[in-house]
Order: sequence, then structure tokens, then C-alpha cells
Amino acid sequence: MMSTADSPGRMSGLFPSIAVRESGYLAVDDLHELYWETCGNPNGTPVVFLHGGPGAGAAPDHRRFFDPADYRIVVFDQRGAGRSRPQGELRNNSTQHLIADLEALRTELGIERWVVFGGSWGSTLALAYTQAHPQAVRGLILRGIFLGRRSEIEWFLNGMRMIFPEEWARFSNFLPAEERGDLLANYHRRLIDPDPAVHLPAARVWSTFEGCCSTLLPNPGKQTPFGEDAMALNLARIEAHYFVNSIFLPKDALLDNLDRIRTIPTVIVQGRYDVVCPIVTAYELHQAWPEADYIVVPDAGHSAMEPGIRKALIAATERFKTLT
Repeated sequence: MMSTADSPGRMSGLFPSIAVRESGYLAVDDLHELYWETCGNPNGTPVVFLHGGPGAGAAPDHRRFFDPADYRIVVFDQRGAGRSRPQGELRNNSTQHLIADLEALRTELGIERWVVFGGSWGSTLALAYTQAHPQAVRGLILRGIFLGRRSEIEWFLNGMRMIFPEEWARFSNFLPAEERGDLLANYHRRLIDPDPAVHLPAARVWSTFEGCCSTLLPNPGKQTPFGEDAMALNLARIEAHYFVNSIFLPKDALLDNLDRIRTIPTVIVQGRYDVVCPIVTAYELHQAWPEADYIVVPDAGHSAMEPGIRKALIAATERFKTLT
């Protein structure tokens, strides 16, 4: 069912700041430890927040999409991202590893079934995880759909210049002229170089490019964290790693396996003017999955913090807090 997000929702702002109730590290192999935290009602409906990137990491505001009186809120940093250790690590880092990590975290926290909430790369991981473990998912809330197809990766690398030519010129021109014919390979080579003098400048440019293109209107406050060294390196390095490996999934896998999850209650929220993850992908997902509710926000770009996106996501979490 398709609708627009200008129908009344519970609220247009986030819930007030929410304190962490529990936190810790979960060792998922000999190399990686995942940072996790829970907050809200320990007896409430479990929900897990999947951050974007891959590699972007989670932030305190991500807790605030959920009513703490009704939800047991789980937030964590994926392999190599945020507070997880080691940061920026590419070994043992693939979509299959992240799917297994989610199951390990669910088991560690004693959760039988949870709502899965993810935007951008988080929507990719949410779909992949749910298709692998449909019995563990009560409902899906997806935003800014990314299916990881070559056409979508190519759009990120070259297509966004149609809307943001100045930002793309800075992104492209960072590389020598003879390397601009293959932006991904030549950025990837720099980003995996062990020398900070090589990888950090490339990471800042890559990450800032993404941040500049993420909102409908310029928002310097939103863009600032993208230029900070730790986030820039984790995001750019892990993102390039996943892109060169076609996100570790067969072509069209997420569309081909929709029958595994077709009956799970789902809301798809998409900004009409999302440049990072253009609406055509969300539209194609909805065409293949008409059972999912499809909400187009008419005056929004990519960021979950766009007012209309925020309102639609909170309306969805309010609907889903009584799912059994």
C-alpha cells in the first residue's frame, strides 16, 4: 500500500534523550568484538537499530526513534565501526559475518524475536538478515533503500554528480587524472594502505562527499562528523571494501528472496529526493513486495534526521510497538 508521509503521525521530533541501561562487548570471533547497548523498557518489545554505511557506526540519537516506555531498544556497532574493535578492520568482515553477528547478539541478550529497524546500508542488512532468519523478526522498518546492486554502487560513485557536480568534482579530483576512470579501485587502494598519510586524506574526501549529498538542503552540522578522522576512515574503508566485493551477495539476491519474508509486517520509508539511495530502488522493492507499506516523504533527501523522514519513522515505531 502506498501513501504519503504528510498524514498525521505521533510526532515530528525524536523522543527525549534516553540513558543506556546495559552495555558491553560481544566477542564474535578471535578478532572482532562488537559494542552493544540496551535502553528503554527491559520487558518491552525488542527492537534492534542497524546503522548505515557500512562502517558509519551508531550514535545516541539513534535510540530516540523508539518510545522507551514500550521498547527494549538494542543499538550496536557493526564490525569495524564505531566503538566495536578493532576499528576499520576488513578481515572477517562481510555481509554473512554481520548476519551471524546479529543472531549472536540476539541470543546473547535472550531475545526470541525482535523488530528490525535499518536505513541505507542498514536496510540492506535488515533485508539480508531477515531473509536468513525470518523466524527471529516480528517486523521491519526500512528507510532509504539500498539493495547493493552494481547500478546503485555506480550511481554513488559517478551518478550523484548529476545533482551534486561541485561535490563530485572534489571527490573525483582528489585522485590523479589518470586514476579517475576507476574511482572505486583507486580509492580502495588508498583506503587499505597502512600509512595514515595515504589512507586518511582519501577517507576524509570520500566520507565528506557522502555527507554533503545526504540532506535535501545544505546542513553543515550534519556534514561535520563525516570529516572526523575515525568516522571518515571506518566509513570510507569499510564502504569501499563492501563495494568492491558487490556487498558479498549474489546479484539481485535481496529481491529474489522476498518470498521468505513477504508476510512479515514491513514499512518502507523513502525520501522523494534521496540522492544517495535514489527512490527508484525503493519503488522497485515495493513493486516486487506490494504487501509492504510504502511511504514516500515528498520533501526529504536521504538522512533519517530529515523532518519528514523522522516523522514517518516514528509513526512506524509507534505502530509496531505492540507487534507480537
